[in-house]
Amino acid sequence: MNSATSNPQPATVEVHDKSAPGRGYVVVIYGLYIGSIMAVITAPLGALIAHWRRGRGAAWLDTHLQFQIRTFWLGMLATAAAILLWKGAGQLGLSSVYAWTFGYLFFTAGIIWMMGRCAVGIHRLTSNQAIDAPRSWLFGLGN
Repeated sequence: MNSATSNPQPATVEVHDKSAPGRGYVVVIYGLYIGSIMAVITAPLGALIAHWRRGRGAAWLDTHLQFQIRTFWLGMLATAAAILLWKGAGQLGLSSVYAWTFGYLFFTAGIIWMMGRCAVGIHRLTSNQAIDAPRSWLFGLGN
């Protein structure tokens, strides 16, 4: 009897645990994003590390890296749009109260969105889970 046909090897299953290669980088990047509330430079640094580390660790951690990269670039896109709207309000001659109100509301919403994404990411990371939808606009849950 042929041993290859009688004892098929199971497919390789990726283990999601704290010893997964690259996990430390993912933790550091979430920390850098959270730290960007106080020092803005940490977010671009985190995005650079995420781009550099993508594809170099466990596949389930790559979903976190993709999620982190997307968090940075969506945040940059929203910031650029907000600046254009803010400048447009100035060009239309609207009162500075509108500009300040818009700025505070945008800034607050941006922090809530980023912290929410980081919270979901950290929760899933500490639970040794991948991000379900790393390319999502919101919080990466579900498809």
